[in-house]
Amino acid sequence: MKAITLLGSTGSIGTQTLDIVAQYPDQFRIVGLAAGSNVKMLAEQIRQFKPEIAAICAEDKLPELKEAVADLDPQPILLGGEAGAIEVARYGDAESVVTGIVGCAGLLPTIAAIAAGKDIALANKETLIAGGPVVIPLVEKHGVKLLPADSEHSAIFQCLQGVPPGGLRRILLTASGGAFRDWPVEKLPEVKVADALKHPNWSMGRKITVDSATLMNKGLEVIEAHFLFGLDYDDIEIVIHPQSIIHSLIELQDTSVLAQLGWPDMRLPLLYAMSWPSRIYTDWERLDLVKAGSLTFREPDHQKYPCMQLAYAAGRAGGSMPAVLNAANEQAVALFLEEKIGFLDIPKVIERACDRHQSDNQRNPSLDDILAADKWARQEVLSASKMLEKPVISV
Repeated sequence: MKAITLLGSTGSIGTQTLDIVAQYPDQFRIVGLAAGSNVKMLAEQIRQFKPEIAAICAEDKLPELKEAVADLDPQPILLGGEAGAIEVARYGDAESVVTGIVGCAGLLPTIAAIAAGKDIALANKETLIAGGPVVIPLVEKHGVKLLPADSEHSAIFQCLQGVPPGGLRRILLTASGGAFRDWPVEKLPEVKVADALKHPNWSMGRKITVDSATLMNKGLEVIEAHFLFGLDYDDIEIVIHPQSIIHSLIELQDTSVLAQLGWPDMRLPLLYAMSWPSRIYTDWERLDLVKAGSLTFREPDHQKYPCMQLAYAAGRAGGSMPAVLNAANEQAVALFLEEKIGFLDIPKVIERACDRHQSDNQRNPSLDDILAADKWARQEVLSASKMLEKPVISV
């Protein structure tokens, strides 16, 4: 039985991870849980999965959490704040830590887990995008495994099993195209928040759904793939695949192409990352190619998806620039969801932040450099947003 700690337990990744644990109690047990601010759900999870330790990142809600589980015996260790999440990440005998915290907030807990010698099931792409220059050397230093738990990078990782060193030539990241893949560019100024949250294939959190609509999620995945698999940016391509059946492909040196297929279901990559190198039997719906029907592909529209090119540019710049890109995007999406900027303002404020950071880009950033760049970029976007005309948006 594998001991698991879960960071971000009340989010989409977290709840699906716990669904897997509940379905396979003979395979997995929960050592630690960390959540953002949802006390009610975290308390229910503590009761069901009986972790040894749990943390609520909204530190002011720690008393409420303690009261909600005060009758439990034995009592888990209960902590609050970012320090609490970090302690959960490195605690005890957990062999693997599933990182489902959204955004750059997952960076420090993930680093703590790596330093404690725990394998990482990486569902938080921002850890590598912002912190790759620091995280990858730490992974090598501590000899832990970094196992991708999102659908695209899991697909690449699965296809690479058995491929000899040096055999990989090119990565093809598939993208659904998000909420606006069938919208004409001319209609994008009319976008409302509710429109951006209508993903055609996947059920995800609000932030990642907007990232899918801008295709920034795929640009960020390009940077993550660069760190995970060591390919140059020229050898990592994005292709629109509306059906979301092929989750990504690899091309080998002899031009053979391997793909991983499945229904759009985040449980599959999560299960593989949690159980690797084993394969666990499931009773989930099996892929029926006749039911899936035609599988189609097209080149992304660069005019519709300017965020994609911003990500490539930041990745090629390297250093602290990807951290600025990621933080600027997180802040811009938050402002859009709060109806403080328009949809088309998202790439504008991100580009401004990246442009202004060029002269300050740290080529070999420390963790402190990355955290400083993250903080600066968020403030830069907030300042830029105040110079924009407030959009008229109704949900």
